[in-house]
Amino acid sequence: MRWWGWGEDGHDAPLPDAAVALLREELGGEPGTPRGPVALEEVRLPGPALPAAARAALVSALGEGGLREDHAARVEHAAGRGYPDLVRLRSGEGLSAPDAVAVPSSPDQVQAVLEACVRERVAVVPFGGGTSVVGGVEPLGEGFAGVVSLDLRSLNRLVDVDPVSRLATFEGGMLGPRLEAELGAQGLTLGHFPQSFEFSTVGGWVATRSAGQASTGYGRIDELVEGVRLIAPAGVLATRPFPASAAGPDLEELVVGSEGVLGVIGEVTLRVRPAPESRRYEGWSFRTFAEGADAFRVMEQAGAAPDIARLSDEEETRMSMALASSGSRMERLGKAYLRARGHEGGCIAILGFEGGADDVERRRVRAGALMRAGGALALGTRPGASWSRGRYHGPYLRDDLMGRGVMVETLETATVWSNLHALHDAVGEALRRSLSERGTPPVVLCHVSHLYPSGASLYFTFLARQDADEPLAQWRAAKAAASDAIVAGGGTITHHHAIGRDHRPWLEAEVGQLGVELLRAAKERLDPTGVMNPGKLLPG
Repeated sequence: MRWWGWGEDGHDAPLPDAAVALLREELGGEPGTPRGPVALEEVRLPGPALPAAARAALVSALGEGGLREDHAARVEHAAGRGYPDLVRLRSGEGLSAPDAVAVPSSPDQVQAVLEACVRERVAVVPFGGGTSVVGGVEPLGEGFAGVVSLDLRSLNRLVDVDPVSRLATFEGGMLGPRLEAELGAQGLTLGHFPQSFEFSTVGGWVATRSAGQASTGYGRIDELVEGVRLIAPAGVLATRPFPASAAGPDLEELVVGSEGVLGVIGEVTLRVRPAPESRRYEGWSFRTFAEGADAFRVMEQAGAAPDIARLSDEEETRMSMALASSGSRMERLGKAYLRARGHEGGCIAILGFEGGADDVERRRVRAGALMRAGGALALGTRPGASWSRGRYHGPYLRDDLMGRGVMVETLETATVWSNLHALHDAVGEALRRSLSERGTPPVVLCHVSHLYPSGASLYFTFLARQDADEPLAQWRAAKAAASDAIVAGGGTITHHHAIGRDHRPWLEAEVGQLGVELLRAAKERLDPTGVMNPGKLLPG
């Protein structure tokens, strides 16, 4: 991962001049002055403050080579990849940083590190791929003698595969591509593909209750977990992969979504399935977002939903088509086709089917009949193939736009079907109002990306000219306005990005005071000294 942005060098695809001109027009004038990225050596960090006794204890637990204190390692573990993280990384200012980075090579070393940190009152921030967009890996150590980032990526073994039971056990630090490669060698797949797939870890997925792009069909990560092993300061909490049990409340649910505040996810047992022999991604058009959402509801509640289901609203469709415009003859014919059928200015949907060839064909025919009955117009496989090619590219585009002085941020929620349109409108209006009041009117885009019998997700992207003088104040105003609107409008404060630091003020509104106290009680039992990822998840 590049220390100042997303991914790796060589994968960027900067916007063409026509797209830049379009954004300049849409955002109401010239962007602000770009900031950064500064050179790595120019990034300013607080001086390391790890006491000598704590350092000696960590070296004893890890060996000298297992503790990194160099500038590059501290910068690389200073932040996640949310918008405020990137603003600070690119400018080289305002960062907190771990005093050191611990790199354990075994679960026993993880336990030894936690024991040393408890003795020496050093905060511990579990770190997988570092892709959190809600402040989940920020090294906060107020009240402690120091803070270390616990880099888990060396814990990356495939522990066991049971193809008969369709279960696989992984260490928590395994990255997505390697996980799928290990399973693919045995004709299996997990089917969990978040946009961060290339750089995030299985332990991170579980810790944040992640949803992948194909979760409508394959299931969210919490639906795939069959067993966990949590290494906590108080000891090891392990659950076994029973197919079902009535032995009290499900302790796996305590670990899934715990965001490192209870302990370190050392191992996870997950449900897997045969790798698909066939994939088909299709494009569809609806006249309106409301028409499309209703068709998606009918399809989902009829048990006919595809594995991937995405519906862009009118604004996201308009902007996506404009930014991708090449002016080709094929494109002009496509627009004429939509216009002739009353779909000009409508909404694009993507349906994706994976599995056996016969099963894919049967499912797509049934879903297609329901889509047509709901007013959809078939667009063939070209839009689906285009989406598939670019499914992981969005964060690279954000880096390019930030370099041009554009604020780009995302947020997501979910609600019941009967409330979907009211929430969509309320959050969009809150973003437009808060940013317009600062003199930076935004473009607000949204799509549905995950379907459930009772409701669906809403994923917002908003762009505005960056306030060059106060970029973080600009972001905080928009984030607060949208979050208030989500809570007031009956949505969850997070559908798949987790709570982290950014969503903490709104957790109590969702789970209630007693719910927060229950989570605190679990933390006090598993982490009595409070060293695990302080300042995350729990309010106050």
